Amino acid sequence: MTEAHAVETTPIGSSSPLTRNPQSRLRSFSRRFFRNSSAVTGAIVLGLLILVALLAPVIAPYDPVEPNPRHRTSPPSREHLMGTDNLGRDVFSAVVYGARLSLRVGLISIGIGATIGTMLGLLAAYYEGWVDTIIMRGIDILLAFPGILLAIVFVTILGPGLSNVMIAVGIASVPRFTRVVRGAVLSLKQGVYVEAARSIGASNLRIMFLHILPNSLPPVIVMATLGTATAILSAAGLSFLGLGAQPPTPEWGAMLSNARTYLRDAWWWATFPGLAIMVTVLAMNLLGDGLRDVLDPRLRER
Repeated sequence: MTEAHAVETTPIGSSSPLTRNPQSRLRSFSRRFFRNSSAVTGAIVLGLLILVALLAPVIAPYDPVEPNPRHRTSPPSREHLMGTDNLGRDVFSAVVYGARLSLRVGLISIGIGATIGTMLGLLAAYYEGWVDTIIMRGIDILLAFPGILLAIVFVTILGPGLSNVMIAVGIASVPRFTRVVRGAVLSLKQGVYVEAARSIGASNLRIMFLHILPNSLPPVIVMATLGTATAILSAAGLSFLGLGAQPPTPEWGAMLSNARTYLRDAWWWATFPGLAIMVTVLAMNLLGDGLRDVLDPRLRER
């Protein structure tokens, strides 16, 4: 599923959809969510990953950056569940601590992209005219570059490092959010409840942030979930190229980069970080796919 499928808007009614019976809406959402196997599976796996990240100091049996020359490139064993790297560092401990970094990078990156993109899309669609023209022409320029290439450009300008990777990946995701929110707002601003708010003298800011923005959030939430998986992959790719996390930081992409010359002699060193990335991205995609179905207005009454 692509992120373009996330572009769904709330039906326009006589009153703001998110202001009617919030408790009833919450119960309805919970019922649909737990009936969706993809959403539940993704949420469970993601919850376990978050738990591992939070409890990393407790779960990891060794310091992930402490070398142990006596156990260099040791295969998986009882002492080292996932083996060791070329410096004798425990791969299992590095993978556990890497969950912290990868999840943080994904969430912060997509937070940056979602916040900026949502604001730009809201302004462009609400005011239209020259505001819309300026914002969307800038977005078109950014969309002319592949997301990973755009991230590489920003990291090259800002310099290598995990913090700069978050900023670069976040900026690269801005155009997608801007276009999705703009499309949703263009539809929502024609709603009867918006006209009613204008008729009683509500300011533009009040209409935008209290009436239109809340109703445009469902597609943003779905896209943010899917975008987090993309951000984790992009950050791992940048680290693999040496532009992200720097040694000895235990980051999954950096671990893959360091292990690529040992694939024949120490297959475990690259296998387990790669599996961690795959499981995390799969969980995010399952959750995003499930949320898209749960928040689909065409399925709300079923």
